[in-house]
Amino acid sequence: MATALVTGASSGIGAALARLHASKRGDLVLVARREDALNALKSELESTHGIKAMVIAADLAEPDAAARIFATTEAAGIQVDILMNNAGFGGYGKFHERDLAKDQAMMQVNMVSLVNLTHLYLQGMVERNSGQLLHVASTAGFLPGPLQAVYFATKAFVVSFSQAIAQELAETNITSTVLCPGAVATGFVAAGDLEGNALWDHAATPESVAECGYEAMMKGELVKINEPRLDFMLNWVIPFLPRKKVLKISQQAMEK
Repeated sequence: MATALVTGASSGIGAALARLHASKRGDLVLVARREDALNALKSELESTHGIKAMVIAADLAEPDAAARIFATTEAAGIQVDILMNNAGFGGYGKFHERDLAKDQAMMQVNMVSLVNLTHLYLQGMVERNSGQLLHVASTAGFLPGPLQAVYFATKAFVVSFSQAIAQELAETNITSTVLCPGAVATGFVAAGDLEGNALWDHAATPESVAECGYEAMMKGELVKINEPRLDFMLNWVIPFLPRKKVLKISQQAMEK
């Protein structure tokens, strides 16, 4: 079974993706900031499934994080066959009132480090003519998000980027899939100061979202939205509404 590198693997969708891959007897490289949580997951997966897992504690908000992660796996002789770019975070509030440094860190994690990791590991995939990419974006990537302006924009970038490189790789055996879930019950809400928003009242479980994305990746799908209702709204309703109406709907959805 292929070796998968998962970012944001210490909890939420990332941990669920890691568990799912391990259950299929795949080895792992687990990346996140919290080394203790990663080591606990490593022990769990190795003892339960008999796989090998490598832990890399790294903060993807640091500009050189992707290069250091790549250098670590190269030095260990680990061939990464599947790259799951899951790490990301959001933040609530009017853009001009938010701490710019926090939004810059968000852009670094959600976009720049994702691009850097993809570029670094894609080289080997192209040489082998084999590999799979899974980028975790959000339904937020389909429309602007007043009160989460930068977060929505970063996810729109990921949705676009993933599809573009999928087309560039169309004549190869490498696929690029972008997973776009709606609300998910993870630490995202607390980290992004989103408590009190009704969207998370009926959030999906990380496990169900991970399974949806993993299956889509294995099939080589371009874009996967985990909820049919959201899929219909974003593809067949929102595009035909007046732009100012869409912005008002989006802001109302974000309000606490």
